[in-house]
Amino acid sequence: MRKCVATNESRISILSFGAGVAKRVSVDKTLFTVTLLLVFIGLVMVFSASAVMAKERFGSPYYFVLRQVGWAVAGLAAMVALMNFDYRRFKHPAIVFSLTGVTTLFLILVFFLDRSHNTHRWVRLGAFSFQPSEMAKPTLILFLAYFLETRTKMMDDWRRTIVPALIPALVLSGLILMQPDLGTALACAAITAVMLFVAGLPLKYYAWAMAPVPLFFYVFIYRVPWRYGRILAFMNPFADPQGTGFHIIQSLIAVGTGGLTGLGLMEGRQKLFYLPEAHTDFIFAVTAEEMGLLGSIVVVILFAIFLYRAIRTAVVSNDTFARYLATGIIAMVGVQALWNISVVLAMLPTKGIPLPFVSYGGTSLFVTLATTGILLNITQATD
Repeated sequence: MRKCVATNESRISILSFGAGVAKRVSVDKTLFTVTLLLVFIGLVMVFSASAVMAKERFGSPYYFVLRQVGWAVAGLAAMVALMNFDYRRFKHPAIVFSLTGVTTLFLILVFFLDRSHNTHRWVRLGAFSFQPSEMAKPTLILFLAYFLETRTKMMDDWRRTIVPALIPALVLSGLILMQPDLGTALACAAITAVMLFVAGLPLKYYAWAMAPVPLFFYVFIYRVPWRYGRILAFMNPFADPQGTGFHIIQSLIAVGTGGLTGLGLMEGRQKLFYLPEAHTDFIFAVTAEEMGLLGSIVVVILFAIFLYRAIRTAVVSNDTFARYLATGIIAMVGVQALWNISVVLAMLPTKGIPLPFVSYGGTSLFVTLATTGILLNITQATD
């Protein structure tokens, strides 16, 4: 028992970076400012990346950016509201299990609605639409934070801790995988793994979790032609430059063309019907082409500052529930940002994971800003 607690404390200390324990009486202004800057950069780059395509397809260059602005305003309003809402109020079984149940029902509902882009990912209510899979990430974070808070001394108990913690994660990830949306399912799995690690889960369970990976790869990647094609394209994109390797090649061209200072805002060429999904999954490639290496580094530094301040918040908090909430949000933002940028730079296989705060996508932006509001509220706690 003592060994488990000691392991938990040592893992938390790994994240400390030497952060000092300070008394917080106001919101973390650095975290708040960095969030606003990332949202602003996102709006600018969404307009730059989508204007020509929007004009061609919808008759207005502002089609995508106006929608993104609407979601940004709603998301910032939610962030400010939750920033001033005591996070401890979420620690209630009625809230935790209701949110889990509603999210699960929405993930089931999408299978009875019309397909969009050959997937069941959207719930559409007139002009309004959203992705329930984006709700799954904060739902999972809240559930695990609530459940694990009272299990810190029982992390080696697979019956009363590990299995009950994994059931919601497996259900939500499984429904998302069936849509199909492998990227978001993997993001949920990563969030779960990180939160369990910080809670003190013994490493032997991670070794056991790796056992079914070959079967997973065979069923969900090798046996699915388009996913297996992405793996082959990642290994050698120039083997099929007009097919499976097209995304990666165009992304690398955009990044390489930008040079040190970039071609200038709105001056990028790859977004002109060459680079697919330029305003969503590959918006960082457009940023690299137009703002160059220096502009790309600025974006990366902003994410690094965001994650550092978030990690510091988790480390200095004396509240276990708050620490786990912050850890989940760190994992959600950090995993997606790292994966998206790595895909753009051809360091990972192509997968549809947005760049938090920056990529076009209303539900993703709203959810990320709302969870950031919770994180900002945690920063106001007294240590």
